[in-house]
Formats: sequence, C-alpha cells, structure tokens
Amino acid sequence: MGKSAVVIGTRGYPSFYGGFETAVRRLAPFLADAGWDVAVYGRPGQEQASVGQADPRIERRVTRGIESRSLSTLTYGLTAVIDTLRRRPDVALVMNCANGFWLPLLKLARIPTVVNVDGIEWERAKWGRVARWVFRTGARLTARFGDHLVFDADAIGDYWREHLGRTGVMIPYGGTPSRGASLHPEDAHLAVGPYVLMVARFVPENTVPEFLDAAELIADEHDVVIVGSTGYGGALDERAASLAARNPRVHWLGHVADDDRLFALWEHAGAYFHGHSVGGTNPALVQAMHCGAPTIARDTVYNREVLGETAARFVRPRPAEIASSVTGLLRDDVAQRASSERARARASSAYSWERVCSAYEAALARAAGRVPTAAGASS
Repeated sequence: MGKSAVVIGTRGYPSFYGGFETAVRRLAPFLADAGWDVAVYGRPGQEQASVGQADPRIERRVTRGIESRSLSTLTYGLTAVIDTLRRRPDVALVMNCANGFWLPLLKLARIPTVVNVDGIEWERAKWGRVARWVFRTGARLTARFGDHLVFDADAIGDYWREHLGRTGVMIPYGGTPSRGASLHPEDAHLAVGPYVLMVARFVPENTVPEFLDAAELIADEHDVVIVGSTGYGGALDERAASLAARNPRVHWLGHVADDDRLFALWEHAGAYFHGHSVGGTNPALVQAMHCGAPTIARDTVYNREVLGETAARFVRPRPAEIASSVTGLLRDDVAQRASSERARARASSAYSWERVCSAYEAALARAAGRVPTAAGASS
C-alpha cells in the first residue's frame, strides 16, 4: 500500500504565488512518481487560475478561511488541519511556523508532521505587532509540537538551535536551468545594452526604497528593470510608477507571472540586484543563479550562504553604494561573464529541484515510518 501525504500552508496546487507554492508545484508530482498519494490544501479560486497546469494525480482540496493579511494563514491552516484530522494521512507536510498553533491537534491525532519553518518572520518590517506575536508564538509551538523540522538555510537552522532548542534537516529551494531564451517581445528594447534587474516583493526589508533611490542614479547611463509590487498598492508602488513615468530608462513591470519572460530577463541582465535581508534561501536568488545573472546582493549571512564562491558582489543598503556597485559591474563584461558562469555552476550542484524533492521525500518517509525523536526535540 502506498503512503499518503497532505500539504498544508500554501495557497494551493499548482500555484505561482511564492516560494512555498513553487516548491510544492515541484514536490507534489515528484511524490506521486515515488508512489505517494498526495493532497494539497489551498484557497478558493486557485483551481480557476491553474486550469490545464495541474498533475491529475494530485488531489486539490479547498477549505475556507478569512482573506486578510493577518488572518489568512491562521484561518486557512486551521480548516485544513481539521479536514486532515478526518482524512488521517500517513504524514502532513506543514509550511510556515505560524501553523504551529494547530500542530497540537495533529499531535493528538498521531499524525506525524514535517514542518518547513520558513524564515524569521517576526523580524520582518512589514508585519505589525500582532502579526509578529503570531509568528513568534507559532514558532515556539512548532518547536514544542512539530515532529520533524525543515530549515531552508543553515543560518536558519543555527537560529532555531540557539534560540528554540531544535535541530532539523536543511532543505533549500531549487531552480530551473535556463534555456537560452530570447527576451520577450515586450522587453526586446532592452537588448541594446546592459541593464540591471531587481525582482522583489515591495517590502522595506527587501531594500526596495534604497534601490529606487539608486535607480535614479543608475538610469543616467543604463536601463533599470523592476519586477514586483506590494500586491496591495501603496507608497512603494506609487513611487516605482512615478519613477518609470519620469525616466524612460526605468521600466517597472509589476508582478510578472510568466516564468519564461522572467527567466529571460534574468538571463540577459548585465546585473541582478538582490536586496532581501530577512529569511533563508531565497527562491528568486536561486533562480537568478540558474539563469546565470551576475549578482549584486545585500550583505547578509543568508545571501552569502547561498551565493558562496560565485563572484557575487555584496553591498550595504545605501543607495549610493548600490548604484556604484551596479554601474561598475555593468561596465565590466569580464566580471559579468565570470559571475554568470560561477552562479550557474553553484546552482546546478547545490540547488537542483531533483535534489530538493529527494530530500523532502526522504524526510516525509522517515516521519511516516514513525521514526522516533528524542522527546520530539532532536529533529
């Protein structure tokens, strides 16, 4: 008899929303290939957004919740857990430590859990006091009630070991090797010269305000391409729109859902700026490496861990420093080629989806086999 697994804590399958969703989009079919019965919980509306893109072997289960920035994760997590209690799978893969509030229910039902704890969410500037309390408390409950933990970077594992007394397995995100595609027709004008690309959700901890300041300086010589938005509107969106309207060298594309278009932008960029400062292995950075994007990154322990020896350049979150580093790289063809080649090599060896999915499958198999842990605190 095959093993059964459910996935809790994403927007659904297949979803293109963020890192968790990208990982599950890859993992669910991999598990099905390995003989698992897989069900992924999601939110209403996802099934219409992904017609024709779902593996028919994956069961998509929709539950209800409250659509709000602060309550959606908790409420959708609760309804998914309640449904899981009825289904009684061999193991539950839970994404996001905010769902730690509901782990005691799974523990009481003797349903083993593998929990991807995500980053140190309570340190993100975008969250208010209540949301930070939710994430911090959820992490403490995850440390107490989660059976097996997954960290997406060694630095995240170090934090959990030091502050929450738990260890686990490190499984990063993967990426798709680039295919040498041409720029999308809407972006063909960028082929005339080297450009810098930024891809990020518009939140302060992603160094978006500082990059927008730097963009005005960079655009004196080079094109600047900005992909991302807040998703809710607001000051940063308005500022990006204003900058693009005033300067023909600045191109704000908003959210780009077409992977082929986004990958081509990374492939052809003379420089990619990665300003994320909170979290572990960032999926956008991994994909940029697979596409061979010469990278300038905000100097953090997480970015240094992922980039390794790739000839990436690291900067502080200061507009003048960002602009100087970007323009310096865009003027240096030799440095661009060296960074690109090393990034592709590291991505291929350390961040392949095959490797990532195999590690998840092994973790789920251990959990489903009821592998004992020392008082639930050693894995």
